[in-house]
Amino acid sequence: MRLQRALARAGVASRRRAEELIRLGKIRVNGEVATIGSSVDPDRDVITVGGRRVRPAATAWLALHKPIGYVVSRSDPHGRPTVFELIPEIAGLVYVGRLDVMTSGLLLFTTDGEAANRLMHPRYAVERQYRVLVHGRSEGDIRRELRRSIVIEGRPVNIIDSRVVERGTAIEVHLTLAEGRYRIVRRLCKTLGLKVERLVRLSHGPVRLGRLSPGQWRHLTKQELQAVRALPVP
Repeated sequence: MRLQRALARAGVASRRRAEELIRLGKIRVNGEVATIGSSVDPDRDVITVGGRRVRPAATAWLALHKPIGYVVSRSDPHGRPTVFELIPEIAGLVYVGRLDVMTSGLLLFTTDGEAANRLMHPRYAVERQYRVLVHGRSEGDIRRELRRSIVIEGRPVNIIDSRVVERGTAIEVHLTLAEGRYRIVRRLCKTLGLKVERLVRLSHGPVRLGRLSPGQWRHLTKQELQAVRALPVP
């Protein structure tokens, strides 16, 4: 990873301040004065600031049940609440993929950029599960449409599995997609002429939402971490 990111993740300084320290010649990597653009392996390389060694921070993984109305960003120009207000402040923590402001459900955070890339990289078609409550067409119509190839922006939506259940005046659709294009479920529903009432992401790769209530977070389990690390490297 970039040196300034490694320094920020270790809690030494912000990325901007880390760049200033590099330009001032205060940072060394394996005894050599570092330069802007340097890449490091925090677990192997010896990084020092003013002669003091920087210890790599422990890797963090969190699962959050994102509530409706929260923006997936560190700040919002419109003053809306952000997901970072709901989780602990951890240096170098980034979100894995996005959910739009009106979508709730599982959102992952980590300080491990390489593993995050495994979950997001289109090449590896990591599965995501969703539950969406819709109106506008009958249960039978929706089921038939989902059996067909649905193309959005010139590319078929990678639907692995679907289940359609009537819920009073609405229809509940369970979808498993092996892709993560932004707002893909909402765009899929729009293509089918469906109005979305509620959309929840239930899983991302090997991690499931489980019993988390909206606004609650948890650390990933040992088994989940092992499953994430077992995913292919891009």
